[in-house]
Amino acid sequence: MDNKEQQEKQPDSVLDDTALNQIAGQKQDHKERIQDSWYRCEQFGLDHSSRPDFATLPKGTLNDLMDQHRSLLETTENEVLPYYENILSNSACMIVLADRQGHVLNTWGQPRFGRASAHGLIGGNQWTEMRVGTNAIGTALITGEAIQVGRDEHFLRANRFMVGSASPIYNTKNDLVGVLDISSDAYLPQDHTFGMVKLMSLSVENRLIFSAFQQDHFILTFNTNVVSLDSHWSGILVLDESGTVVSANRRAEVVLARDLALLNINQIFDIEMREVRHHPPSMPIKLRSLGRYQFYVKVIPPVQQVMRVPDFRQRADYVSPSNSLKEKPQEPVMAKQSIPDNVIPLDELQHGDEHVERLVRQAHKIMEKDIPILIHGETGAGKEIFVRSLHYHSSRSSGMLVAVNCAAIPSELVESELFGYEKGAFTGAQNKGSIGLIRRAHGGTLFLDEIGEMPMPVQSRLLRVLQERVVTPLGSTETYPVDIKLISATNRALKKEVDEGRFRQDLYYRISGLNIELPPLRQRQDKAQLIQYLHNRLRQEEPGPELSAEMLALLVQHPWPGNMRQLVHVLKVGMAMADEDMLEEWHLPDDFFEDLNEGNLDSSKSHDAPDDRHEPLEILIPRLLSEYKGNVSQTAKVAGVSRNTVYKYGKLR
Repeated sequence: MDNKEQQEKQPDSVLDDTALNQIAGQKQDHKERIQDSWYRCEQFGLDHSSRPDFATLPKGTLNDLMDQHRSLLETTENEVLPYYENILSNSACMIVLADRQGHVLNTWGQPRFGRASAHGLIGGNQWTEMRVGTNAIGTALITGEAIQVGRDEHFLRANRFMVGSASPIYNTKNDLVGVLDISSDAYLPQDHTFGMVKLMSLSVENRLIFSAFQQDHFILTFNTNVVSLDSHWSGILVLDESGTVVSANRRAEVVLARDLALLNINQIFDIEMREVRHHPPSMPIKLRSLGRYQFYVKVIPPVQQVMRVPDFRQRADYVSPSNSLKEKPQEPVMAKQSIPDNVIPLDELQHGDEHVERLVRQAHKIMEKDIPILIHGETGAGKEIFVRSLHYHSSRSSGMLVAVNCAAIPSELVESELFGYEKGAFTGAQNKGSIGLIRRAHGGTLFLDEIGEMPMPVQSRLLRVLQERVVTPLGSTETYPVDIKLISATNRALKKEVDEGRFRQDLYYRISGLNIELPPLRQRQDKAQLIQYLHNRLRQEEPGPELSAEMLALLVQHPWPGNMRQLVHVLKVGMAMADEDMLEEWHLPDDFFEDLNEGNLDSSKSHDAPDDRHEPLEILIPRLLSEYKGNVSQTAKVAGVSRNTVYKYGKLR
């Protein structure tokens, strides 16, 4: 090998070592991570003599879980493990794949350390630190990093017969979806096991990327030498037709040392997307990255290439002939899609609250993916408002948004309402039958509000619909395919409901793809701006008074236990009572003040109120009406009550 070849290969080996170290996340040294894990175990109430509590899943639940992770299982077994068959066949070890909750999904290999009932590495067993103490699977899940746990590093003595090496697996959205583990007899040599499990987890991640994107995206693999382009430690970039990076593996981000999300290919390598499109797939190309580093790059075109005729009218600077004579500046042809008047635009769901801004951005992205959304929030926090905005700002806006309040439908009717029924399916059924709410949402969005109230038998049927994407109406044997975007909402702690057996665990993990915590009104950082915004929207529907600074301050200090719903009702009542005058305290309903503390209540009363605060209203109101010559507003202001109260006690018609 000549000097030039040596120079090209040397950086690659250095990068590989560095990359693997960074991928493992060496934020702490190994000893510190084990010590931290032992401390957590003590906090969980474990001691060294505790027995492992595997909380084995029932067979049916395990089967559902395996169906949920079918892609991960098949990718690991069919596309990754065959590469390591020779190594594994010559060693006594077991490979374990677990989900993000530590449940063992499957195992491969021949363990040499006893019966399955003794070591516990069997399908359905849960290997978390809380239940099994320090162990490779559970500790990798908590830290999100690869780790090897030696014999005496296990917290429980019962596990000190083996060594475990585990590495987390991240999906194309960089979410942790599982853990790959190699466990073996503690007395076997472990020199290469740790590095191998990290490489295997990278292999799984790479195959998941190919599975998700190879059909209709360009994929670029790159490495520092040409012979390594097809290796599992190559960098991977996924490009759309315009050259935008829509996904990348961890290796790519480590090697290039920058955030690659949504960069264009010409910002990474010295090449334009039009050159990528026409480059021969089997011919590596040598490119420079960031103007300095040299890589070999391989282009893998989409499996299904669709011929698209360019339409230059989509450009922002296009002016149609019908508009060319107009003097005002032209807008792009692709104007912002119109939405119904009762839908709040996405960019108006927040007015300075960073948390809400972030979750709006996340949910908007996920709306275009086959990933369910679960919204947590108090009653009246605006969950349905949020969902309506998401739906009408998505590609499903032409379909229906079907909102179902699971708590409002009688339990005996939930099943028929959701899944539909054939005529005569039960007593009281309509003669024509019913299509059901799920099928009504076909091509659109299904919003299941208060899903925690759903009866257990209905939960089981819903799970099957979500798994198979078909609906079978009551009284029918025919199935109907459904294409829905599922959004669920709850004000319950569903994980606690699962632990206490009131909500199916398998359904919970089906509906909780992206979990969102919608903050209550009292915790909003933009509360003042939000109140002003809602007031302005109400004034667009019906003319009403403006908010004074004092009134806005009073509304801001209110705890709003009923959240947005209560705020809207209070504003509507106040605006109606004020007619077209400035909105003031005595225009608000009486129960508004009940939520304020005594000090706020006293300060909200007018200083003009009578000294005798204990004078009965049936005496006080008529007296003040007489004094102010029947002026209801002035009477309400001085008495510190609403206009309704004046009408009630003043016997006015």
